[in-house]
Amino acid sequence: MEKLSSVNVLGGALTPCSHDPLTGFFRDGHCNTCAEDTGSHTVCAIMTAEFLAYSKYVGNDLSTPRPEFGFAGLKPGDQWCLCAARFLQAHDEGCAPQVNLAATHVSALQIVRLDILQQHAAP
Repeated sequence: MEKLSSVNVLGGALTPCSHDPLTGFFRDGHCNTCAEDTGSHTVCAIMTAEFLAYSKYVGNDLSTPRPEFGFAGLKPGDQWCLCAARFLQAHDEGCAPQVNLAATHVSALQIVRLDILQQHAAP
């Protein structure tokens, strides 16, 4: 699996999203991606209780610990490389989390328009 260039949606170097919890398709703390990343785990999202409840409701429970996979579960405030399509779905439903633009991979723009990401940009 060959990583695509580590460029963010602003055109700069991709910054880390989270090392605690460790995130990313490659589990390297960055929202790097590759051709095999069919879910496009490219949006560095800052979890909220509302988004975590929404994600669980639509079938992707990110808050329940899964120790068998070394996953402690996410809580509000955690940053996580979210699938771009899930982010867009949450945006359309009015419950999208904030986004760390510097840590969001440019490939997310294939699914989510920049102006939508900017609407949710963390201060």
